[in-house]
Amino acid sequence: MTQRDVLAGAGGVLLGAARTDHAGRRAVLLVRGEEDTSEFVDLAATMGIVIVEIVKQRGREDPRTYLGRGRLDEVADLLRSAPVGHAWRGVDLVLFHTNATPRQLVATSTVLEVEVWDRVRLLLALFTAHAASVEARTQVRIARLRSDRTVLREVISQETTGERAGYGGAGATGATEVLVALGREIEGLRRRLQRHARAQSERRRQRTRSGARTVGLAGYTNAGKSSLFRALSGKSVLVEDRLFSTLETTVGRMEASPRVLLADTIGFIDALPSETLEAFRATLAEALECDLLLLMADASDRGEALLRRLNTSIREVQDRLEDDDVDVMVVMTKVDLIDETQRKQVMDLVAEVGLHDLHFVSSHTGEGMTELRDS
Repeated sequence: MTQRDVLAGAGGVLLGAARTDHAGRRAVLLVRGEEDTSEFVDLAATMGIVIVEIVKQRGREDPRTYLGRGRLDEVADLLRSAPVGHAWRGVDLVLFHTNATPRQLVATSTVLEVEVWDRVRLLLALFTAHAASVEARTQVRIARLRSDRTVLREVISQETTGERAGYGGAGATGATEVLVALGREIEGLRRRLQRHARAQSERRRQRTRSGARTVGLAGYTNAGKSSLFRALSGKSVLVEDRLFSTLETTVGRMEASPRVLLADTIGFIDALPSETLEAFRATLAEALECDLLLLMADASDRGEALLRRLNTSIREVQDRLEDDDVDVMVVMTKVDLIDETQRKQVMDLVAEVGLHDLHFVSSHTGEGMTELRDS
């Protein structure tokens, strides 16, 4: 394994432009305990990655290799020797069902000799594939490079201490030069993003001076924000039943009230480190610096999943709202997919998290849309 191989799994910084097409790749998912893997599997499927098997191991995760070394060696042996027709034949990617440490990523890459992604790197690969605008691509690139930098620092540390064999001083020196280059690129991209943020902020001030009011749409990924945006504004935007189809902010006027602006932006997701989401600060500000915030969730999510996603969205919004006096309205989408019993359960869950201004809508059938516009 080389530094290139390790960093390919952490973003491909040494390989030029990051790969955006992962359709058809075959992967194995490593899990500690009995965690719910459904969302992770959906994230992989959004990119066309096929998870051929979920490998579980009970007990506390190994601080160096995530799975115990014996179990990891078994995985490595099967990856290398899977016979024709075996599900693992052709697997070139191993996924961690967690946010792994740089130490775990480097050590596991060395043992398995294939790309290794954790949850963050899976999300960054997904963001890279979906970033359409220059601003979105810049934000994603910054997040990827910052993530790569932590892995490269671990590579240098292990080579310097002799823990990682095969390179010696020359290898560590070369990696250090790359680390310096990474820092320069991150700083250049950050300055570009700051210029974009200042321009966005000035546009918001101009809209405020003109008397326009802004309604921001925020919530968990795939909660139906873009569908509601299109229904309220009549503006054509990408609407897909997939995670993170929106990475940039779209602003449009409300058809029924042209002086009301709607701002749709990137969705939230569990366990995304704050430093990763920080790269999207300018994008989030476009929706969160508003007069009214529609905090959206998918009413068809069940029980614990809905509560968890609501709490994630509330936490992210509270951390980023600059004005504590912004009115917040909870909008439950896809109400056409639930019955009256489920509706009552959703109402109880919303009350449980301390929110009360609740509206049920369906962009598909139009249910609740008139009431939402009037409110």
